[in-house]
Amino acid sequence: MKKRLFISFSGGETSAFMAKWLMENRAQEYDEVVTLFANTGQENEETLRFVQQCDEAFNLGAVWVEAKVKAGRARSGHCVVDFETASRAGEPFEAVIQKYGIPNQNWPHCTRELKLNPMLSYLRSIGWKPGSYDTAIGIRVDEIDRISASAAEKRLIYPLVSDIEMTKPGINGWWQQQPFRLQLKGYEGNCKWCWKKSLRKHLTLISEHPDWYAFPDRMERLYTSVNPKPGLPDRVFFREGRSTRDLRELAAGGGFTPVVDDAQVYEDQLSLDLDSSNGCSESCEINFEEVA
Repeated sequence: MKKRLFISFSGGETSAFMAKWLMENRAQEYDEVVTLFANTGQENEETLRFVQQCDEAFNLGAVWVEAKVKAGRARSGHCVVDFETASRAGEPFEAVIQKYGIPNQNWPHCTRELKLNPMLSYLRSIGWKPGSYDTAIGIRVDEIDRISASAAEKRLIYPLVSDIEMTKPGINGWWQQQPFRLQLKGYEGNCKWCWKKSLRKHLTLISEHPDWYAFPDRMERLYTSVNPKPGLPDRVFFREGRSTRDLRELAAGGGFTPVVDDAQVYEDQLSLDLDSSNGCSESCEINFEEVA
């Protein structure tokens, strides 16, 4: 049986570093290596540009996929795109919402349908069956609590924990020495307005980039009552039952301290997390817990 490695590239600096490190240090251990990036249609343009730069600079051979929503109970499939053809207006995201409703803390299906299932669909399309390959995930040693309890069973590997111990400041320091890096502030993230962000981050972002919230605002106007099961209450995106309109009103009222850019925090600096997200990771780094 061929030895295979799947590298999950989220589009952030941590997973980009991991992908480069793996290609240089572990790829020779495998017969086949596939790097995948899943675009939701709501990634920042800087993220898409960064993925393209990394692919070209590090020879990743990255394949770009987007969700292809299917009727009935079938999970999302995939379509292959590239930098030029990738969605910028949220078409895959809206298609998922039309079927499953608005995602939020109680209904966190966006990562599953927009990233996990399209990636797995692509791997199946090339003959990679679940359990036949290792999956590399860009979780750092300072995020060790996010490692799956069933990692060995699911063949999940965490190179930035087990092979080369990297922290967020360490990743920042490495990228600071490179000719390019992701041109986003740490709190901006790959997804413009991800509902997983803390309230203070949302208020900061709405103040700086009010246009980023046009998509969730429109989704709440069109699909708040869409639910897979009849009789369920209407949905909004954000924590504590807040809508996009609620966030805009809170931001307009001021009275909050803007978030610090943690992409500029390095090893010799102390970084404190002042932005509670109620115990839920704000990252869309897929944990692959739902892999069958």
